[in-house]
Amino acid sequence: MAKTVAFHLQKGGVGKTTISGALACQSALNGHETLIIDCDPQGNLSSWFLTDPPKYELADVLQGRCFVLDAILPVRSLEHLSILPTFGIGGTLKIYSETKLADEPYVLEDLIKEVSDKFEHIVLDLSPGLGRLERSCLIASDEIVTPMTPEVFSLDGLEIFIDELAKLKKNMRSNVKHNKIIINSFDERIRQHRDIYNAAVSSGRFKVFKIPVDPLFRKAQETNKVPQLYKVRGRGLKNGTVQALTELDLNIWRN
Repeated sequence: MAKTVAFHLQKGGVGKTTISGALACQSALNGHETLIIDCDPQGNLSSWFLTDPPKYELADVLQGRCFVLDAILPVRSLEHLSILPTFGIGGTLKIYSETKLADEPYVLEDLIKEVSDKFEHIVLDLSPGLGRLERSCLIASDEIVTPMTPEVFSLDGLEIFIDELAKLKKNMRSNVKHNKIIINSFDERIRQHRDIYNAAVSSGRFKVFKIPVDPLFRKAQETNKVPQLYKVRGRGLKNGTVQALTELDLNIWRN
């Protein structure tokens, strides 16, 4: 039975796609059959790992236009990694979430159950909002991990998200776990970054992880590469980044 993890905060620009993609790659590199479900109508994660538009996407599965296994594609650059893509073809996922999803709040949960015997780890990448689509994804997950940047507005967004998630869990009778925060683009030299990290830790509610600033992530995305395997002039990810991804992999999938 697969474990499903959603990476989410309703604030944009915190690195959800980068982190979810990198951790899915880490899982696959460790030999686990891993599925990425791109639940963001913008489809940035799909554009990262696929070079050609797919025949089917997530919206086609949700609307019954194809079987889920018809839409899942292997990521050619990395063994053990597959993706159920969203390419934003005509904005079909956004249209579906705004029109039909209200009548099918558990459709993502049903989809995941259908493929859970074929994958060990399932990663959901969500858009920054907290609408019907995002709520459906959250209640379909076993765990929610929140990425944030080291700034005050992200802390404010976290507090709002905690409150909204508590309401969602109560209304939808969900037991989804939420006890991990990832502070992205962390720079130890900057006092504000240290203060934000210490504030998150001192809350006592979360286990807090840090991923350092690493420009190789952006370069890997631009060239459709797996960041752990990509090198520029012989240099790959920073040692601190590699260590952070390894620690996160251990804590998310094995705890």
